Amino acid sequence: MDFRIIVALACLFIGLSKGGLGGPIPVAMLTPLLSQIMPAAQAVGIVLVPLLIGDLIAIWFYWRQWDSARIKLLLPAAVVGVVIGSLLLRYLADSGQDVAIKLILGIFTLIVVVYKVASSRLTAVRYEPRQWHGWLAGWGSGFGSALANVGAPPYTAYMLLQKIDNPVVFIGTTSLFFAIVNALKLPFVLANKNILDFHLLLSIAWALPLIPVGAYLGRYFVSVVNPKVFEQLMLVLLFLLSVYTLGDAISKMAG
Repeated sequence: MDFRIIVALACLFIGLSKGGLGGPIPVAMLTPLLSQIMPAAQAVGIVLVPLLIGDLIAIWFYWRQWDSARIKLLLPAAVVGVVIGSLLLRYLADSGQDVAIKLILGIFTLIVVVYKVASSRLTAVRYEPRQWHGWLAGWGSGFGSALANVGAPPYTAYMLLQKIDNPVVFIGTTSLFFAIVNALKLPFVLANKNILDFHLLLSIAWALPLIPVGAYLGRYFVSVVNPKVFEQLMLVLLFLLSVYTLGDAISKMAG
């Protein structure tokens, strides 16, 4: 697929997700999709800047409509996860292990698919909340986000189990949490040219205005399009992409 088409889709998908359409699934597609046209480590890094722009839009949409106590519980462990994930990504990038990063991307993307298929059952689970559950979810989200931009499953699973009644608070808390996590990743990404190539970043600058366009479309289509149908379509595409990424990595390892 053409580089410009993939970049345009990536920015549009970030906007749709931050606008509330499709949840984390469109974002989960971006890194494995971009890894088909550039080194996997750079695909992880290049997505971060558009994500940060999308985060600012999401925070503006849901300003102060978040659960501060939940953020304070999740965040310390998320910081540890971000540090460990970022250092592992840097090690893999510096040692030229692009196939290993692609393999991780494929596995993590497949985890998103499995999680989404099973998540509908989470609200029916008989659950006894424990503080360490929040620490574990925060660490997993930070680690997955730093390593492959796929930190949503542990966070969302934890939040669903809390049975938060107000969906706006759920979305607002998610927006703030991942905005902070993505901001924490930025220094690690900027410090390594193997992860973020500034020339490559400049080459996608033309597509960044598509993020607010996608965000407003996402907010509009939530009330027009059946979100479940859209999510299922994205889920099928995500599954196919994860299988393709895994197959490509395994074939290169075998070769």
